[in-house]
Amino acid sequence: MKVNKISITFLMFMLMISSSYCQQNGKESFYVVTWNVENLFDTVDDPLINDQEFLPGTAKDWNESRFETKLENITKVINYMNEGCGPDIIALQEVENINVLKSLSYNFKDRDYIIAHRDSPDERGIDVCLLYDRNVFDIVEIIPIKISLPSKSPTRDILHVKLMHKNSKTELNVFVNHWSSRRGGVKTSEPNRIETAKTLKEYLNNLEGGAYSIILGDFNDEPSNTSIENILGAKDFPCSIPAQEALLNLSYKKYKNDEGSYLFQSSWDMIDQIIVSQNFLDGANLEYECDSFSIIKPFFMIEKEGSRKNGPKPTYRGNEYVGGYSDHFPIGAKFYFN
Repeated sequence: MKVNKISITFLMFMLMISSSYCQQNGKESFYVVTWNVENLFDTVDDPLINDQEFLPGTAKDWNESRFETKLENITKVINYMNEGCGPDIIALQEVENINVLKSLSYNFKDRDYIIAHRDSPDERGIDVCLLYDRNVFDIVEIIPIKISLPSKSPTRDILHVKLMHKNSKTELNVFVNHWSSRRGGVKTSEPNRIETAKTLKEYLNNLEGGAYSIILGDFNDEPSNTSIENILGAKDFPCSIPAQEALLNLSYKKYKNDEGSYLFQSSWDMIDQIIVSQNFLDGANLEYECDSFSIIKPFFMIEKEGSRKNGPKPTYRGNEYVGGYSDHFPIGAKFYFN
């Protein structure tokens, strides 16, 4: 087969442009995302968990075709992120197991995502995980943080993933969260989330001083709720001056502006959040890019009509399959090195 040298030269030129674009020709940076992908289940019956809702032949009639569509939809949204470059770190919630994550990771051609995951004791088998680009980060350690709830019900671990940035050799502590739901009402379920916040706060207090920490995920509480603002101590902050608080809630500004990642009964909740340690705003090595926090809303993911108009298009409405993406919008933020 004769190879067209002009075509090869053009392809190499386009790859160089793409690489330069994704580095964005400025200070070295990385982009972090968290997303509750809403029931990413395979079609295999796992006798150790309650996955009956998402199996073939059930009311939802989950099947291989729908599973593949779900993977394609998630991939499409992730490729849209960071101006088409994709994130460097992705925290995901509501994933069934390592196998669905492997199936998802195979879809990415321009990113070499590695999976950090541990099985949790959640009764439905939904876990949290982290995907990171191994061209940007190395893995140091994975530590599941066990949570004991007042309700005594089993729940998701908090996943502590230690990463090392390849170029700067800066260590990053990422904590992936999916706190107990509001089932039974906000006040009834609140003690579970308060206890989770206490456990995480104690763990953070025992970290080595000066550690860079990113705490993110689906908290099922909003930035001003007791668990987040009072127990964990994550506060609002002015972005352009050195921070006074130990933990800074990047989501707070959007929350105060009545924006959110989750649409509940026609109102927005900011239950998905990114929280960082104060040294991300001290003007030293690693910094949060001010006002880079965003709720990621691809046009193709947004409902155009009905009761969920302007919200994210889910996979199901009740038991009606609509072939969407998730009932949460993802959120993201950018960080850079001085």
